[in-house]
Amino acid sequence: MDACMRTRRDFLKALGLGAAAAAASGCGGLSRGLLGARPAPRPNIVLIMADDMGYSDIGCYGGEIRTPNLDRLADNGLRFTQFYNTGRCCPTRASLLTGLYPHQAGVGHMMGDQGLDGFRGDLNRECVTIAETLREAGYGTYMSGKWHVTKHTKPNSGAEKFNWPLQRGFDRFFGTITGAGDFWGPATLTRDNTPIEAPKEGFYYTDAISDTAIEFINDHVKARPDDPFFAYVAYTAPHWPLHAPKADVDRYRGKYMMGWDRLREERHARMIEMGIVDAAWPMTPRDETATSWDEVDEEKRQDMDWRMAVYAAMIDIMDQGVGRIVSTLKTTGRLDNTLIFFLSDNGGCAEGGPWGFGKMATGDHGENRGHSSYGLSWANASNTPFRRYKHWVHEGGIATPLIVHWPSRVRARGALRRQPGHLIDVMATCVDVSGAAYPSEREGHRIQPMEGRSLVSAFDDRPIEREALYWEHEGNCAVRILKWKLVSQHRQSFWQPGVWELYDLEADRTELHDLSKADPNRVEQMARQWRTWARRANALPWPRRN
Repeated sequence: MDACMRTRRDFLKALGLGAAAAAASGCGGLSRGLLGARPAPRPNIVLIMADDMGYSDIGCYGGEIRTPNLDRLADNGLRFTQFYNTGRCCPTRASLLTGLYPHQAGVGHMMGDQGLDGFRGDLNRECVTIAETLREAGYGTYMSGKWHVTKHTKPNSGAEKFNWPLQRGFDRFFGTITGAGDFWGPATLTRDNTPIEAPKEGFYYTDAISDTAIEFINDHVKARPDDPFFAYVAYTAPHWPLHAPKADVDRYRGKYMMGWDRLREERHARMIEMGIVDAAWPMTPRDETATSWDEVDEEKRQDMDWRMAVYAAMIDIMDQGVGRIVSTLKTTGRLDNTLIFFLSDNGGCAEGGPWGFGKMATGDHGENRGHSSYGLSWANASNTPFRRYKHWVHEGGIATPLIVHWPSRVRARGALRRQPGHLIDVMATCVDVSGAAYPSEREGHRIQPMEGRSLVSAFDDRPIEREALYWEHEGNCAVRILKWKLVSQHRQSFWQPGVWELYDLEADRTELHDLSKADPNRVEQMARQWRTWARRANALPWPRRN
């Protein structure tokens, strides 16, 4: 790096501007404008993630569920229409936290060690988290919610906590080390490094996540008023089990007696009106394993209405918590210079088949207590207008809403951004806007370079320059290059890929017209590029599956 670039980079960091500004400015630009400028305060960053929520569930993406706080963030910020996750909870968390593809971070599947570097079930030492990176830059770092990136969930000694939040860069933590669990008394509930028990009365996990995030923000503002903070708020809503207080569920009971067919049609019409999807993309047919609502008997209709009502209430309660967090930012004077992200870890979850698993049950106060899911038929509606679900890497499995709100920097209000983006871009964006230095080495370990690109260019409605985006999960494989997507669905057993399908996502984002036979050369070229990436990113070889 020449002396001019080093000077520019270091000076821009001192101003709180990131790598994108450094790349865009020249030495002449530095002397013309920045030397006389007042230092720009570095933004706080609040990263909020829902769990198992579909693309069309929230109001500002076409849903009927009451989400006024998220809708308000969208109205005063940006909505990305082509943002992607990895199709599954823990790989998404690994990718989001590290700016790498999940296999590179060691979490290509779930939390079991399968004997291959890409599938260890634990964050490895060749990655750094956003919290580790921002803490080095002087940020306070806080997390409230679901961790789910280590197999060591019940440690007997401190040595087994090496991948717990406080050991991976967070100053404070409240939440669960494992994935899904009871909302009334979640397992592995932890404060900082100490396992705790949830109170027997008055506890609901979604509210506890929101309220503790607020506690951490307030404590930071009092103790470190001149320092920015990073808060990661990882909800478990609306992941099964279907748990919500009776009063919240009652607002939705009966609303879903319309059935999933009409719900999909109404959502699709709103999404077209909003510009979220193109009217030229036909909505996918109802999943062939789901029954037409006209053929569902009354008893089953009542049961399925109840399931979807609880699911909707879980999202509603999460939105209420987001509203309280935003109100805290406003009250403390931090809202204008806080970059807020909101997204989901994967598409709607079809686990449990067309009718969902488990029985609905109520507790002493009418609240839901059963261990149950809402099932494939409602997940098909959650992912309107796309096909497939969590686990798969067709659009229904990997498309997520992304809301970005940052009043002091993002001038557009209520605008859409159609640039394709990915979880890997969040780390790059945090590094860019914070002026933090992404390390090449940490504690004697070589750190893999970031895979993502800063979204700051998209904030200004400019392209995100990249070669391609890639996916692999359980033998579901995909690569996207510009408008082209090559995707393969696993066969009956995991890690046995099926045939490649090719789609032009500008003309057919609902993936209904496979062009693979019409363009075999493109298929081969893209498949070859996917294999090159998969070997480089530890997505190959695949584990054995019995």
